[in-house]
Amino acid sequence: MFEEQSFGPVRIIPGPGKGRYPYCHSVYIEEAGVLIDPGSDRQRLQELKARGAVRKIWLTHWHEDHHTHLDLFPEVPLWIGEHDAPPLRSLDLMLDWYGISSPPIRDFFSASLLEQSHFRPRCADRLLKDGEVIDLGCVTVEVIHAPGHTPGHLAYYFREPQVLLLGDVDLTPFGPWYGDRDSSIEQLMATVEKLRKIPAKVWLTSHEQGVFADNPGSLWDTYLQVIQRREDKLLELLRSGPTLEEIVNAWIVYGREREPKEFFEFGERANIQKHLDRMVKEGTVAFDAGVFSLRGS
Repeated sequence: MFEEQSFGPVRIIPGPGKGRYPYCHSVYIEEAGVLIDPGSDRQRLQELKARGAVRKIWLTHWHEDHHTHLDLFPEVPLWIGEHDAPPLRSLDLMLDWYGISSPPIRDFFSASLLEQSHFRPRCADRLLKDGEVIDLGCVTVEVIHAPGHTPGHLAYYFREPQVLLLGDVDLTPFGPWYGDRDSSIEQLMATVEKLRKIPAKVWLTSHEQGVFADNPGSLWDTYLQVIQRREDKLLELLRSGPTLEEIVNAWIVYGREREPKEFFEFGERANIQKHLDRMVKEGTVAFDAGVFSLRGS
């Protein structure tokens, strides 16, 4: 795990376990008192709170691993993208936005959100819009709408040090997540192409490596290629005319069955369903009598 690093006034605070779920890396601009994504080290964030050093909280998006410790700051104004604010308002809305309808799975995620992620309902104090430029005194920040992962996912470009916070466009080997009710594979692919063109010198991500001091280069393409690899495996499987359950049990996204099963099975189903919906819409896949098949095969 890397140590805290600063790039001009922009500091990255690493989360536990390389910032893997249910945590993330946070970004902190001390002079402005802005903390972005309070999902990193709880003790470190408690220290900032004790010093009164957090005056605003910004989120890249609504997922719980990006506000795991938001409960520490109930009085601090919360800013989030205009398209991602609703699920923060209640536990039921958050589950709805994930697309979780099964009562047992809702119960599982409800318990996890309350106990592991310290979920507390919040209403945003300000909605951030694409193209806004915010002068924090020590640095100028451009708000960039970067949808696909979530509808209102934001990237933040700190102009003077040329630092780009990519959020959950995290360039990890696992690849993108697009399993929410309102996620979009197409939007995510367009977002990656958009972000790679920004003239940054340092790229920060919310998970795993966290800091790219050199241009990620081929990692942009590798990240997108994960989508195609998943689709290629799915196309091969569809030759046998499987049901959705058989497809889910092939573990195309996660590679193998993992625990807790409720969490990973939901994620597998949600992401693979996006591929299936896309293929049905394109006309390459048919769905009839509970079975998926390749058209013309």
